[in-house]
Amino acid sequence: MTLKLFKHGRIYTPLTGRDPAAGGEQGKLAFYEDGCFLVDNGQFAAVGAMADVEKCLEDRCPDQEFDLEGAAVIPGFVDPHTHACFAARRETEFSMRLEGKSYLEILKAGGGILSSVRSVRSASDQELFDFSRALLASTLFYGTTTIEIKSGYGLDTETELRMLRVIDRLGRETPQTVVPTFMGAHAVPEEFKDNPEGYVSLLREDMLPAIAEQGIARFCDIFCEEGVFSVEQSRRVLQRAREWGFRLKVHADEVHDLGGAAMAGEMRAVSAEHLLAASDAGIAAMAKEGVVAVLLPATAYSLRKPFARARTMIEKGVPVALATDLNPGSCFCESMPFVFSLAVMGMELTPEEALTASTLNAAWAIGMSREAGSIEPGKMADFLVLDGETPAVFAYASGARPIRSVWKLGECVA
Repeated sequence: MTLKLFKHGRIYTPLTGRDPAAGGEQGKLAFYEDGCFLVDNGQFAAVGAMADVEKCLEDRCPDQEFDLEGAAVIPGFVDPHTHACFAARRETEFSMRLEGKSYLEILKAGGGILSSVRSVRSASDQELFDFSRALLASTLFYGTTTIEIKSGYGLDTETELRMLRVIDRLGRETPQTVVPTFMGAHAVPEEFKDNPEGYVSLLREDMLPAIAEQGIARFCDIFCEEGVFSVEQSRRVLQRAREWGFRLKVHADEVHDLGGAAMAGEMRAVSAEHLLAASDAGIAAMAKEGVVAVLLPATAYSLRKPFARARTMIEKGVPVALATDLNPGSCFCESMPFVFSLAVMGMELTPEEALTASTLNAAWAIGMSREAGSIEPGKMADFLVLDGETPAVFAYASGARPIRSVWKLGECVA
């Protein structure tokens, strides 16, 4: 067991409550101007002023001491929405979008998700692992210490199971904590293009039981969108997922307001994600049930669409989280600092709100609020030492990486 003392840091952290931070609570942080913290065997053991932390040492002497030299320290980023398990990029689609092709037009032409499905199905497990491991190494460099990864580029039972095995291996063989999500309902595969109801039946009767028996995925997500899965289809899949013990997520109202956000509230999903077209009624339904809004400003940026109405969501009491949406097509973004900057400069979040959104609320969105998202005793000692005095440096130094070092379980990893 190793005891480490970190001192002379400007510590900024949200504090865990009974629920995700919402409304006025989203911008409230604990701040220790000349703070220090104690890491015991990979967990935070104490945080606060030096005199208070020294009391926790009792008769023990730290094995190591680190002087933070007045730098800002924040929790490690939690990225609660990625598709970071794939086998090939889709750069040609970027040019198609610049020419005016819409996301759904690209999908209907056999591109988009279906292109990634073909490459994942043809890749070996090792090829898929190696490609995805490189992606995770990049996200770690940018400060992400806990990350959610969705399946959804298999769209058949065998390949979805295989993707989840690779995602599980990524969690075991990389420094980051990885949270697996099953998203077999990412699109309707080519073999079911004339029979979407047949694919819904496959999801409900074959895939979900097999994924549950495998025991890797913690959540089930579905793309509720025009041309993909309707609200009624999404409800039926999610109801069956709940019966099999999965917690629920929804890709909701990204392109059109189908009522996906309202359905997420009705189903008491843990989170609804994207939400570029979410209505006032949908936002109200989410606020009522405490559904976390996982917003993806880099995706809106990449698709040249207006940002989600983060300010309205916060004012209406919806807890807001931020994520990269790292994927091979609509948003090849590995950088939570860039997402933080977009949230402040483009969605009018304060730096304090953006910090909570990219740490503690993000942890709530993936069921990790007891383990990650804040600098508090008992949580994983995941933190970032910044090249700056406040978290606002992510917006001030927009497009840069104002991070001196990344720490996971009390070890410097980047």
